[in-house]
Amino acid sequence: MKKTHYFEDVYEVVRSIPKGRVSTYGAIADFLSLGSARMVGWALKQSGIMDGPIPAHRVVNREGYLSGRLGFPDPGYMQRALEREGVEVRKDRVVDFKTLFWHPAENIL
Repeated sequence: MKKTHYFEDVYEVVRSIPKGRVSTYGAIADFLSLGSARMVGWALKQSGIMDGPIPAHRVVNREGYLSGRLGFPDPGYMQRALEREGVEVRKDRVVDFKTLFWHPAENIL
């Protein structure tokens, strides 16, 4: 499948999420004017998440849940990757989500 321009835009934003922080599918979609958080999820699923420098583990749903965890070959990967960066996760949800939330509109020029 050929990757579209919006895929590359999604990847660029996701690469900008700092270690130890998280963003949401919706925040990225709004920033890129994609209209749908699902489009961000689709782009990340197509990225070959485990094969490259796209930190898809830093993208969670709007409540901080690791809703994308099943998109990884190992469902526990997302939590382990976040915890390696100092992000605490309990019951598949980022602890202190509001403090760790990173919004691209406030951080990308």
